Amino acid sequence: MIKNVVFDFGQVLVHFEPEYMVGVYVDDEADKKLLCEVVFDRLYWDKLDAGTIEDEQVMERVKARLPGRLHEVAKKIYYNWIYNIPELDGMADLVKHLKNDHRVGLFVLSNISKYFAEHRHEISILAHFDGLVLTGPIGIVKPNREIFDYLCNTYQLNPAETIFIDDNANNIKGASAYGINTYHFDGDVQRLREYLDEILK
Repeated sequence: MIKNVVFDFGQVLVHFEPEYMVGVYVDDEADKKLLCEVVFDRLYWDKLDAGTIEDEQVMERVKARLPGRLHEVAKKIYYNWIYNIPELDGMADLVKHLKNDHRVGLFVLSNISKYFAEHRHEISILAHFDGLVLTGPIGIVKPNREIFDYLCNTYQLNPAETIFIDDNANNIKGASAYGINTYHFDGDVQRLREYLDEILK
């Protein structure tokens, strides 16, 4: 019996789209392309997720790769991305439905930065969750077994009674290997809702 539902954050609860986040501040197509490539380079963001680099270091490296005229807008994009991540249509309703109608425990497990963790209370959809595991402050990332161990130990979750929803196949494999039930999310919120309603009967 499933008693706990664990969601990934980016591309599951919300859209994480560099093109959109840059486009909020920049119109020129060439500048948008460059800023997307540099500001959201996985070279930095993987380290942010693991908590092994600080925001100031990222900005120094970003500025070193950009012309001076783009430094200020790069800073604005970087420090405001958390406000430019719209929820997937129907996802907030699904989360409320799970909480109010199925009464399951709701958790988030996300590879995400310390900066996001510090501002998590400003993200409205997260108010519905019983617990969050955000990797930046912890220094362990998915799909390492240790992060699933941390999740289950912190919130006293039985893996066999827990389902984890993620869009990344490697993270799904990691959770499955740990003994957690999984759902590989394809962006279809209605399909996910129907599946959860079925298994939570």
